[in-house]
Amino acid sequence: MRIAFLGLGHMGLPMARNLAAAGHDVVGFDVFQGAMDAATAAGLPVAETGAAAVSAARAEIVITMFQSGKQVLDAYRGVDGAGGLLDVAEPGTLFIDSSTIAVDEARAAHQLAEAAGHRSLDAPVSGGVVGAENATLAFMVGGRDEDFEAARPVLEAMGRRIVHCGGAGLGQAAKVCNNMILAVSQIAVAEAFVLGERLGLSHQALFDVASNASGQCWALTTNCPVPGPVPTSPANRDYQPGFAGALMSKDLGLAEHAIVSTGVDAQMGMLARRIYQEFADGAGAGQDFSGIINTIRDESARGAA
Repeated sequence: MRIAFLGLGHMGLPMARNLAAAGHDVVGFDVFQGAMDAATAAGLPVAETGAAAVSAARAEIVITMFQSGKQVLDAYRGVDGAGGLLDVAEPGTLFIDSSTIAVDEARAAHQLAEAAGHRSLDAPVSGGVVGAENATLAFMVGGRDEDFEAARPVLEAMGRRIVHCGGAGLGQAAKVCNNMILAVSQIAVAEAFVLGERLGLSHQALFDVASNASGQCWALTTNCPVPGPVPTSPANRDYQPGFAGALMSKDLGLAEHAIVSTGVDAQMGMLARRIYQEFADGAGAGQDFSGIINTIRDESARGAA
């Protein structure tokens, strides 16, 4: 298929490369020149603007991978008199937004696309940079059944698990709920390891017990916050991010928005939001979010002083 891929960052570029490797005709664009240079070096054709990428590709599908809902909406409708992506796309183009944004922003993007005569899906991802590079991402998709089926072959070129979550915005709803679970469980795992340290329990012993008992979870068995038990976890490379603290803080901000708007009594989710916001405001912004264990150690040491 002919695809315009907009947003060629750490996630977007390998996703676009996997589409090209699967035989799709891909033209990319990013607002940052460094990302454009990296795409060119990788052999991916690029255009001077997002709209130019859509036109140059004669796109049947437009995929966006941006940092915020505002960026998505601005790109769709255009700003400062400049035409947006919806204006230059051929009628009936399928727009797939894989950014992680608020549910209401995703629904607004659907409405804009459909009002302009196009089709639309929200399709945020899970799996991080490694998943993007290896085409093993999980896609959580919201939109019409027929649009989901049309997009499936394209999504399968970038991911391993593709789940249709329901109508417009429900892909984003699934993503925000999943990441709230992840944040709470990562904090709980980190607290348990610090408690184990204080009690004289070795990291390996705690891992061997919890990973085979009711404490088993992804935050433990894949993203273990201490070096040793899981050699591929970020703790073994000085917490270089698979998923940075700043991104977790951002996603929990979306969770907070959803919690407040729905009136859910989500006390653990709100606490995780505060903890990761403080983490990201400090040294944790560029660390993997499992690095929260060091904050817990530091706070514990202060409390014992």
